[in-house]
Amino acid sequence: MNSTIIITVLVIYFGILYVISNITSKNAGNETFFVGDRQSPWYLVAFGMIGASLSGVTFISVPGWVGNDANQFSYMQAVLGYFIGYLIIAYVLMPIYYRMKVISIYEYLHERFGFYSHKTGAIFFLLSRVIGASVRLMLVAEVLQFILFDNWGVPFEFTVVVCIALIWVYTNRGGIKTIVWTDTLQTAFMLLSVALTVYFIKDALALESGKGMIETVADSSYSKIFFFDDINSSNHFIKHFLGGIFIAIGMTGLDQDMMQKNLSCKNLREGQKNMVSMAAVLVFVNLLFLFLGALLYLYAGQHQINPEKADLLFSAVAMDNGMAPVVGVIFILGLIAAAYSSADSALTSLTTSIYVDLLPERHKTKDKALKARKTIHVLVSLMIIISVIMLHHLTNESAISLLMKFAAFTYGPLIGIFFFGILVKRNIDDRAVPVFSILSVVATFFIWYFSKGAPGVPKGESGILGEYSFGFEIIILNAFLTFILLSLASSKMTQEKT
Repeated sequence: MNSTIIITVLVIYFGILYVISNITSKNAGNETFFVGDRQSPWYLVAFGMIGASLSGVTFISVPGWVGNDANQFSYMQAVLGYFIGYLIIAYVLMPIYYRMKVISIYEYLHERFGFYSHKTGAIFFLLSRVIGASVRLMLVAEVLQFILFDNWGVPFEFTVVVCIALIWVYTNRGGIKTIVWTDTLQTAFMLLSVALTVYFIKDALALESGKGMIETVADSSYSKIFFFDDINSSNHFIKHFLGGIFIAIGMTGLDQDMMQKNLSCKNLREGQKNMVSMAAVLVFVNLLFLFLGALLYLYAGQHQINPEKADLLFSAVAMDNGMAPVVGVIFILGLIAAAYSSADSALTSLTTSIYVDLLPERHKTKDKALKARKTIHVLVSLMIIISVIMLHHLTNESAISLLMKFAAFTYGPLIGIFFFGILVKRNIDDRAVPVFSILSVVATFFIWYFSKGAPGVPKGESGILGEYSFGFEIIILNAFLTFILLSLASSKMTQEKT
């Protein structure tokens, strides 16, 4: 595709986001930036959260996931687990957040356990979201590098800086109030681009619309959804389904990024409507992405397209000379929309959590508050830039796999701490919470690293658990270990604390 067309699309797109930012950020203060003055319509939040939940990882990496014989449509097993997890969030966690009227969800840990627990929750979120946002942005930066900047001789590091700078420009003033509206637009672009890409690939493959196209995908070698054969295998249904429940709870219900949008709704009832409706839509949207992946592999097989990484399949097909030029434009729009609907909210939520949870109170006085928040916003941007560049040079793994592994180690302790506080009417020494959380992560990493299929075990050999290979359920082990350690060290709660 002509470079001029790509640049024109990007300029127009970000010009629209900047206009929305200016409209929504009038008279904006910290309350607007953090919780949107608690006036966001639930249906806009729900629609925008679809894009934030999916991100560029789903847009690029989930279709690429399909090509592995051991994967195919197995990701849907986890998606079904996500749905159950979202229901738990809506009816267990959200009532607590709304009742306490928190700005940061980790304020609950301060109320339940104390100072060190509060800081532990915020720091684990900081680690998880910086890494998660970096993986997502690394993906879009790599694709832009592949289709555009490599031809200009521009280094990858510069591409990353440009990607972050564009986010900073339109989130700097309005924060979450701006993001509720920009995410709505970006989700619409993303879903439209996927639907149109399916249509154009169907034409390129000379498939009939509707039933004929569905039968072609169903009869292909990419469409198996449920895997029940081998419990030791990493893609077994039970592992994906249960892992999906815990991943949804961790990456949405215990994630300031996702919950910050939800807490900008007017009340709990509207927040719950947002969460349940989003959960239902996400099941069908993820199935659409997997369906697209099968079509991409069928097209790639016919046209001898073999990208270096599965994550580059979509871009390779979209830019192929045999494909209609409009598909390239659609791909660029969808990719940018998918990536930025997640990355912009990550930047805002990290700023919020650091300000609310970690910044000393002396920096939050009326004359210092705005300057402190803006300084944090800049520093978070720099952290993500450094993290993206490091990940790009240190890993070659698919983004979706990388993201799930990081989530298992960073969100697992959060699940253990929160649900110990909610389910167990016992007290714990506040200073022990960070120690037990770190011990749980170290133990989980050791067990995973020396299990079959992990880096610590030669290919084809058994691990410390024999033939057992971990899948998405690694997060369950981490959460369970944290919960058990807290339980063993707990004591009976006083009547006053109860």
